[in-house]
This record gives sequence, structure tokens and C-alpha cells, in this order.
Amino acid sequence: MNGGKSGDAWVEGPDGARYWGLYGAAGLLVVSPEREVLLQHRAAWSHFGDTWGVPGGARHEGETAVEAAVREAGEEAGVPESVLDVRFSSVLDLGYWTYTTVVADAKERFEPVVSDPESIALRWVPFEAVAALDLHPRFAEAWPALRARL
Repeated sequence: MNGGKSGDAWVEGPDGARYWGLYGAAGLLVVSPEREVLLQHRAAWSHFGDTWGVPGGARHEGETAVEAAVREAGEEAGVPESVLDVRFSSVLDLGYWTYTTVVADAKERFEPVVSDPESIALRWVPFEAVAALDLHPRFAEAWPALRARL
């Protein structure tokens, strides 16, 4: 991880919409060898809380999206960096704020760990069952295109 200052702050867009991450944000979509993805049930108090999405959060100053996604997934879900092979990234760019979904294959299936208060639960979900969950709105929008690339 780059040693830059924390990006933990809200960014407000021209329309008043708020986005978490002064330097943007990133999340990690981990794919198991069994064609499942690791999803996080987000704490009710979080932005779009009580929905399912990928572990992630604010990027630090100077941190790449991949560094941020891997760091956040380690912090929130106990994802071991050593098992990851990054496959591709998908960027939502609003001009003043970005969110990058980093997609990585897990060389082996591991047991995720709820390791901070942002997670209610973590679950490996088969590709075909993802859309049936109450998804974070932005993840719900991105999932069809992400799945097509998997």
C-alpha cells in the first residue's frame, strides 16, 4: 500500500449526490475456482446498507485502485492477497469521482472472515444466484456486464 493519507471522506457531485472516497473508491470481486463470487452483506448503517456488494472502500492518496481493492478486501473480509490473480478492472468514471471494480481469481477457495463492523456477513455466491440477492444499487447495475466478462 502507498503511504498516502486516508481518503475516508465524502465527495459531493454537482447534483448533490454523495460518494465515499476523496480519491475515489475501489472494490474487489473475487472469483473462486467453483464459479462463485465473494459478496459482503453491508452493515445497515453504511451507504446503501443492508445490501450485498463487494468488499471495498475509499482509496488513499496515491494508491492505485488495485492496491485499494486488495487492502479493503483484506480489512473487511480477510481476503489473503497471496491467493489472488488480478484479471481485469472496470471503472465507473463520473468525471469528479471514480469507482473501480477489480476482478481477481482466487487460486483456491478460502474462508472469508468478518473482520470489521462494515460487514454483517460474507458469502460465496454462485454466479447464477447473485442477481437474486438485494444488491447494492451500483453493483446491481454493474453485475450483468461483469458476469459477461467472467
